[in-house]
Amino acid sequence: MNFPELNFKPTLRVLDDLQMEQIHAATLEVLERTGVRFPHPKALAVLDGAGAQVDGDRVRIPAWLVEDSIRRGPSRIVLGRRDGARSVFLERDKSWFGPSLDCIEYLDPVTEARRPFTSDDCRITATIADALPNLSWVMTIGMAADKPPEIADRVIARQVLTCCEKPFVFCCKDVNGTRDIYEMAVLIAGGESLFHQAPFLVHYSEPISPLLYFEPAIEKIIFCAERGIPIINFPAPQAGSTAPATFAGTIVQGSAESLSGLVLVQLIRPGAPFIYGAFATVMDMKTSIFSYGAPEMSLMVAAMAQMAQRYELPFFGTAGCTDAKFPDPQAAAEVAFSCLSSALSGANLIHDAGSWIDHGSVVSPSFMVLVDEVLHMVKQYMQGVEVSEETLALDLIDRIGPGGHYLNEDHTMRHFRRVWYPELFDRTIYDDWHKQGAKRFEERLREKTLKVMDHSPAPLPPEIIKELDKMEKHWE
Repeated sequence: MNFPELNFKPTLRVLDDLQMEQIHAATLEVLERTGVRFPHPKALAVLDGAGAQVDGDRVRIPAWLVEDSIRRGPSRIVLGRRDGARSVFLERDKSWFGPSLDCIEYLDPVTEARRPFTSDDCRITATIADALPNLSWVMTIGMAADKPPEIADRVIARQVLTCCEKPFVFCCKDVNGTRDIYEMAVLIAGGESLFHQAPFLVHYSEPISPLLYFEPAIEKIIFCAERGIPIINFPAPQAGSTAPATFAGTIVQGSAESLSGLVLVQLIRPGAPFIYGAFATVMDMKTSIFSYGAPEMSLMVAAMAQMAQRYELPFFGTAGCTDAKFPDPQAAAEVAFSCLSSALSGANLIHDAGSWIDHGSVVSPSFMVLVDEVLHMVKQYMQGVEVSEETLALDLIDRIGPGGHYLNEDHTMRHFRRVWYPELFDRTIYDDWHKQGAKRFEERLREKTLKVMDHSPAPLPPEIIKELDKMEKHWE
């Protein structure tokens, strides 16, 4: 028998086609009827000149302008490594996981003590992100409490660019920080033209929910749009607090907030790289926290991933984070649920993978290692089931027949390595586990974390380091 080879990727849909059209129509209505506040003279002038209705700093954007901007936004963005190698392809339903940014505390992997995050902690976390195979890109992860706030964003960015070769998503205090970080990236790339062949720098920006921009954020968006730096415009609507308590209402508001930035970016520079999304989650009414482990967060991420695919825009998603205080069973459960949901829904650039515990306040090296192990499982699952004449193995089954075994077969030798074998999770029987030292999960996690922390990233050339030193003196 001849069987055609079937390659089917597991998928998840949480909205049907009619629901997506209703959400899209509602998003257009919010932008056209309610509008968004843009407290920035240049942004107001650009939007007014393009046909938006400007009333003070409140801008109502007509549906035709929104849809025109969606068509102008590129459906594919390719990010590169520090050496220029193209490595992350943001398109359709391809998923790439990475850690997040701006934690204020650090959880020591040995003592489990919490303390303020420092610039040297960023060196450690960037090194870990460079080493872990399932983290395809990186963010700044923490805020440098040991540096003056005026330059801390640049110092942290330098640490990441020095200690990690992977694409880098950054945020910063103001447009001066954006300019300085961009200059570092251009220096490392060898010039602007080489940088733009496969940008390894992406700017992260947040509108303020509901429907408001902070003036310095607009300044940074304009700077990036003018220079073709990829931009993530990512509001954080909280259902029941800064957004409607209903999931559909929160999705609509978050989509409107993100698309309002797309309109401005495409008016500044048609075709400028833009990444759509929103960190939509719930306000836990028992604790008032912005929940990072809620199943409703994963549901809304999946819905917005579908909207991004409808718009043919790259999507910034959220998974791999937790409300737990330590890398414990709660953390593992919340991480596994959100990472698998995001992969199944086809979210593209998925942040928070392994960096945020205690609802976004603490970074833990051990948690990064734990999430990388979970991502091994997710990626194995996402390969689906290969169906072909070779994998159906009908002749082999017939030859072995009832009561036989497959241990000595060439077919087994060809295929058994396709099974995933964990490093961190234990599958040994109890007696063997006991003979090997009876190490519980927490001890194995600590040992592996310390091993990963010894990773040595590829160094930057000495002449680049010398120029970065000059830049840092200029910041100070």
